Amino acid sequence: MTVLGTGLDTASPEYAENRAAMLAKLTELDAEHAKAVDGGGQKYRDRHRARGKLLARERIELLLDPDTPFLELSPLAAWGSDYAVGASLVTGIGVIEGVECLITANDPTVRGGASNPWTLKKALRANEIAHANRLPVVSLVESGGADLPSQKEIFIPGGALFKDLTRLSAAGIPTVAVVFGNSTAGGAYVPGMSDHVIMVKERAKVFLGGPPLVKMATGEESDDESLGGAEMHARTSGLADYFAIDEPDALRQARRVVARLNWRKAQADPPAAAPPEHDEDELLGIVPGDLKAPFDPREVIARIVDGSDFDEFKPLYGPSLATGWAELHGYPVGILANAQGVLFSAESQKAAQFIQLANQRDIPLLFLHNTTGYMVGKEYEQGGIIKHGAMMINAVSNSRVPHLSVLMGASYGAGHYGMCGRAYDPRFLFAWPSAKSAVMGPQQLAGVLSIVARASAAAKGQRYDDKAAEADAALRAMVEQQIESESLPMFLSGRLYDDGVIDPRDTRTVLGLCLSALHTAPVEGARGGFGIFRM
Repeated sequence: MTVLGTGLDTASPEYAENRAAMLAKLTELDAEHAKAVDGGGQKYRDRHRARGKLLARERIELLLDPDTPFLELSPLAAWGSDYAVGASLVTGIGVIEGVECLITANDPTVRGGASNPWTLKKALRANEIAHANRLPVVSLVESGGADLPSQKEIFIPGGALFKDLTRLSAAGIPTVAVVFGNSTAGGAYVPGMSDHVIMVKERAKVFLGGPPLVKMATGEESDDESLGGAEMHARTSGLADYFAIDEPDALRQARRVVARLNWRKAQADPPAAAPPEHDEDELLGIVPGDLKAPFDPREVIARIVDGSDFDEFKPLYGPSLATGWAELHGYPVGILANAQGVLFSAESQKAAQFIQLANQRDIPLLFLHNTTGYMVGKEYEQGGIIKHGAMMINAVSNSRVPHLSVLMGASYGAGHYGMCGRAYDPRFLFAWPSAKSAVMGPQQLAGVLSIVARASAAAKGQRYDDKAAEADAALRAMVEQQIESESLPMFLSGRLYDDGVIDPRDTRTVLGLCLSALHTAPVEGARGGFGIFRM
């Protein structure tokens, strides 16, 4: 039998402690997500509604098919920065007239929807997802353009947004712009470069330069409507393909545009799949609060894959990395999951072979992270850990099947790379609130700096007295605190190093939505082309 059993003792004190710690982290996470939903705050939300306008998420809700999910991406963008959580933009994947689409919506309650540096990063990530997965793009536009005080960080890289739209179109991926309000200056090129454009009567304002700029540049007197109103663009310039009388009408028309795209997925959706044999709620108590304590990732796999059915590959070889085959919402997946944290030579070689097999079979790969990195020490260096770790990283780098990554616990050092971290272009990467990621653990990093400082002092002939010891202790404490804070998932998510921090209980649903989306594009593995494996 390949159905996974469970050794999880839900009545144990350890389970209760782990669950309580995870629930506390989820409470903190909910508070930060609420900030993104709140946008510019109640005052600006009320003012926006008083103008007869819908909020960004309300527009998305009316756009989507009823009772279908919306997978929001990067909701914590800009967390920990000087800008509002969410970066004045909502992005995600949803179903419109039966078609999975990448949707972006400016949040005009945050500085009029102006784009700051994190808005740009978030929008570029959304376009990257759309291109890789061949998802039609629907842009719900209402933005005053660049946040001018931060223009030095936006103007030059910001041109990539318009390049992306043209490349999506050139790749045959439809782009639709629905303009609800301002779309000015560089922002005018969003509708200008989209395949289909809908504008709302007396609300949409699309021009390269507004009346004040035109007056300064040419001396010409003009008004918003004649310069860039929806009716002018529908009747005179031809920029508007569809003229909507109000916001609900614009969203209705957008749904009809998508319905007429004649868009088909590369692979049909599979039939309904059997749920896991074990309760997904129990995922809350698996990961210890202390990430040095190991846990069995099979307990996670048993609660996310169809029927808890997992065919393990090389179970007796390289046991600190579990590899095997399963299905998730009917889609085949190959899973690599860290079992005991450290990656040794055997685990690295096993992973490289497994990744090659997945590419031969055109099967997407799911990486479940809980690693402190590759093993160090004289015995392991002499045993070839560098070349074996390089073999695994080589395989991940040159694999062509889609990769999904979930950071459950630790994801440190080069192990983060070997397990397909952000730099290795996973199609989607999510983190649990328990996750941490850095070059190494806070205590280890602080200890290394301490050893280096002591060695440097000794080389200069300086005594390591009580005063030096006190300074060293203070340095270690400061470094530990800094690395701890910079390793946390909300900090990393704020910098878009993942696509969102998720509740562990939602893992199966989130991965199912991602697998469905990525099968809009063909799933094809590499046939050779892995570079030189150092044996």
